[in-house]
Amino acid sequence: MTDKKQTPGTNKELGVATRTKPKVKKPSMYRVLILNDDYTPMEFVVLVLEHFFNKSREEATRIMLHVHNYGVGVCGVYPLEVAETKVTQVMDLARDQQHPLQCTKERED
Repeated sequence: MTDKKQTPGTNKELGVATRTKPKVKKPSMYRVLILNDDYTPMEFVVLVLEHFFNKSREEATRIMLHVHNYGVGVCGVYPLEVAETKVTQVMDLARDQQHPLQCTKERED
């Protein structure tokens, strides 16, 4: 026995079309972090936060002080490709300016 129906007077089978909704998985998000060191000027860290992470002067200063006091601070949360690009941009500028500033990313849980 089959669950397909035949059209009267023909040998063609009719099927029922079903539409399934694909499940869209949200992309993994990554925190971009700046790490404290004893050599990079605080003003340079503020500049990096303003330029690459679109922070206001006040917010950039707050994050910089958090990094200074606690050793690490979150600059923002982004999809993987954006996070990787921002880390690279920060590290390139720091190297160009001869600062040992470290920037990294970690997956957000």
